[in-house]
Amino acid sequence: MTTVQQRTATGAIVDLFFERFASGDLPGLLKLFAGRVDFRVAGSPDVPWTGTRSTKEEISAFFEVFPEVLTEPQGFVLHARLIDGQHAVVLAESAFGVLATKKTFTHAYALHFTVVDGKITRYHMYEDSYAIAEAFTPLTR
Repeated sequence: MTTVQQRTATGAIVDLFFERFASGDLPGLLKLFAGRVDFRVAGSPDVPWTGTRSTKEEISAFFEVFPEVLTEPQGFVLHARLIDGQHAVVLAESAFGVLATKKTFTHAYALHFTVVDGKITRYHMYEDSYAIAEAFTPLTR
């Protein structure tokens, strides 16, 4: 596969990821991932989706937690999509409400994907988990 073909293939998988995530198509989303994935979301342990995963079952649980703890997105902006061969970095910003606390948060984040043979083999998310953890902290009187 040429460099241009790899870049095109990587971009197509990343675009499909966002389409399926936005539409709530979890089975379709999971089909984009390889059998074993280097899947990491660093951050506060107070944020329910941080941590490492590698199997499709673990990744499914990751995506299933969002509607359990968050409102529908109150905003989403994709600022940039940078692709270099198998690697793609997406810079975005989103806003959500936390169901339990009624607090909202807006955060900028970066997602680093690696796509090999049409499957996502790496998913690393870099986000402001402090701001998100604050939104999960109940108001005190």
